[in-house]
Amino acid sequence: MSELITAELVDLDLSAETKDAAARSLAERMVAHGRVTDLEGFLADVAAREAQMPTGLDGGIGIPHCRSTHVTEPTLAFGRSASGIDFGAPDGPADLIFLIAAPAGGDADHLSILSTLARSLMDESFTGALRSATEPERTAALIRGDETAGEPAGEPSAQIPVPEKDARPEKAPEAEEAPVPDASPGTTAAPTEATAAPTAPAAAAEAPSEVPAEAAPAAAPFRIVAITSCPTGIAHTYMAAESLEKAGQAAGVEVSVETQGSAGFKRLDPQLVRDADGVIFAHDVEVREKERFAGKPTVDVGVKAGINRPAELIAEVRQKAERGEVPGPARAAAPMDKDAETGDGFATRLRKWLMTGVSYMVPFVAAGGLLIALAFAIGGYTINKAPSVAEHFVWTDATSWAALLFQTGSVAFGFLVPVLAGFIAYGMADRPGLVPGFVGGAIALTINAGFLGGLIAGLIAGAVVMTIQRVAIPPVLRGIMPVVVIPLISSAIVGFLMFLVVGKPIAALQKGLTDWLSGLTGANAIILGALLGLMMCFDLGGPLNKVAYAFAVGGLANPNEGSLKVMAAVMAAGMVPPLAMALATTVRGRLFTKAERENGKAAWVLGASFITEGAIPFAAADPLRVIPSAMAGGAVTGALSMMFGCTLRAPHGGIFVVPLIGQPFLYLLAIAAGTGVSAALVILLKGLRRTPHTRAAASPADGEAEVTVAA
Repeated sequence: MSELITAELVDLDLSAETKDAAARSLAERMVAHGRVTDLEGFLADVAAREAQMPTGLDGGIGIPHCRSTHVTEPTLAFGRSASGIDFGAPDGPADLIFLIAAPAGGDADHLSILSTLARSLMDESFTGALRSATEPERTAALIRGDETAGEPAGEPSAQIPVPEKDARPEKAPEAEEAPVPDASPGTTAAPTEATAAPTAPAAAAEAPSEVPAEAAPAAAPFRIVAITSCPTGIAHTYMAAESLEKAGQAAGVEVSVETQGSAGFKRLDPQLVRDADGVIFAHDVEVREKERFAGKPTVDVGVKAGINRPAELIAEVRQKAERGEVPGPARAAAPMDKDAETGDGFATRLRKWLMTGVSYMVPFVAAGGLLIALAFAIGGYTINKAPSVAEHFVWTDATSWAALLFQTGSVAFGFLVPVLAGFIAYGMADRPGLVPGFVGGAIALTINAGFLGGLIAGLIAGAVVMTIQRVAIPPVLRGIMPVVVIPLISSAIVGFLMFLVVGKPIAALQKGLTDWLSGLTGANAIILGALLGLMMCFDLGGPLNKVAYAFAVGGLANPNEGSLKVMAAVMAAGMVPPLAMALATTVRGRLFTKAERENGKAAWVLGASFITEGAIPFAAADPLRVIPSAMAGGAVTGALSMMFGCTLRAPHGGIFVVPLIGQPFLYLLAIAAGTGVSAALVILLKGLRRTPHTRAAASPADGEAEVTVAA
């Protein structure tokens, strides 16, 4: 691999006045040096990264960077501006500009360069040398680490290695640090007096009698574990880590840092965490697996505090340890909350919790429902009255095999409501929510509260567990909380509420809904079919789609004529969007990009298999035309399916379960009608909004992306 930076990639008199001009000037050097193949494409990638979050850092530094298909190998260009350029740093313009380019797919390379550069920028001798350098050759050598900045012995050199090397700055030979035992890969620890290598051999010879006296206090140093993270997981994350490590070394404290960057993180060795005397969280995003550090003195601050005042943080956590100040037990982030944005409101989190339950329920739906449907196809609709196959089974009798399928599918179907409730609670409160959630779901079945009862039971169970987890618990009881106390108390509370408080009203509501579905005829049925069709096609597999689907599946637990019609209408409408997009790309391919035409071929199969998500690529590219068209076709199909009286006992399968559908030919006619309506509408809407320039851009010859005119 070529050198990361050479003299040709250094501009000590960068005359650009804006960050875009600075990036262009430095990128042109990369192009001339053969490191970038397409200047405009690369600059577009740089601008896209800059739009996510400013890349300016405190101290007059800008680090625009990106991964790009137009980069041949990891490259760093450097520019120095006399007037300064605004890269969005809070303390003002940047005079030191580093443009970092990494090949597409080279995440490790990209982050290795960035993290090491960020650490080096904490060294004032490094940045000072760059500001005073007069020759590009020496500047490049300083950045590569071929020359040092003249720092005192024991300070790190400012080396930025190529990616094959360790991602941390290399140390000067006289400052080598012995690794801390038990440290896991990806963590660092400041050396203690017991582990640091001597800076001069003569020192030991001058005062050999002092060694035993010094070794005693170093045997048990104060140990701190720290987590650093920032929204982009690159610069500030590693700068805070470097700052804390240096401050710990200066204070004689052992600091081990886990950097939770954008490429993931390597967990601190569990033994390090257990032995730690204190914890520092320097973060701007949620700390992952925070529960590992429960019960230890903790300082929790933003990532910039870790950069700007690390010594204060270390002193603060030591003071808390001396006072025995320990925070309450940390509650593990629920699975659906771990990737949540900071601004997510209750409605967004509620949707995620419900989607957790539905997503875990669907495999039981598919397995149980299809087994039951196959049983009806083989043994007829009276197979549900067959005796238990455990007591009577004839190997050569098709009816016995049909009974086996039906009874196995019924067992799988019996888990629907408990699984829904259990995993809604799991989404809210992690594993402690499973037991009360499953218990609440089983009670919902017992009292005939059905699907709605399971949904409510899951929310109650999750809320109860979350409330218990917030109660301050003596340390001696924390070990038994998740396995004894929480399951016991939460199950008792959920049982009380479901049996005696909310269960009966929900059961009455469920019975009323079932009776209403059973009596659906005429206009009411058609309106319901149209409404379900609209819901299935609005977000193409999203929350509203799943609500309609879960509503239909819930009716299959206690099937009747009305619930079977609902299931048929829901599946038919869900098949329409991908089939319509496939038809539209076949009939008027020039209205779509080359990639969309390729997606259209796959959409035939996806639509036929009842995978509504097959239309998502089209909706993402042109939502204002695709989604209304899909909804119109879905409403037509749902209404026609209900009007024709089509029924379906299988919860999935698409055209592959047509033999199990009541009125199969009319059912296929309803799907065809909705597909035709959606395809015609999307072709009409796209055709009306096209301009001559658009036609040229979207022609099959060039295969370029269509230029969509704003509505």
